[in-house]
Amino acid sequence: MTDAAPALGTPRRKRWWHHWKLILSGIVVVPILLVVLYTWAALSWSYSTGDRAGTLQKFSHKGWLCKTWEGELMQPTAPGVAPTIWHFTVRSDSVAQAVNAGIGRRVVLMYEEHKGVPTSCFGQTRYYVTGMRSAE
Repeated sequence: MTDAAPALGTPRRKRWWHHWKLILSGIVVVPILLVVLYTWAALSWSYSTGDRAGTLQKFSHKGWLCKTWEGELMQPTAPGVAPTIWHFTVRSDSVAQAVNAGIGRRVVLMYEEHKGVPTSCFGQTRYYVTGMRSAE
């Protein structure tokens, strides 16, 4: 007898290629989960927090696919020296309404800095404004 059938009590060994669906899903799903986890961590953990004071110069809702609130704060320097422009992003619509009401006035913006955010869909800057108060 050349090819004998396996005995009834012994299971057949499966080869690794029989699990191709599991392997393919691992190759696709695991990197996606890692990117989602990294993005969540970058947006949840702030590198620094602080306040910036100046005149709110520009604020707009822009973007092709991902609309974000972007603004500019003009920070005064010494007389005769050009002012510094600080670019920022607002993610909350309620904070965006408050910031929009403060255009042209002296304000203090509270912000968090998030380094390493992997895409500009969450904002074009790494400075996310979390609140505003009037400086006048």
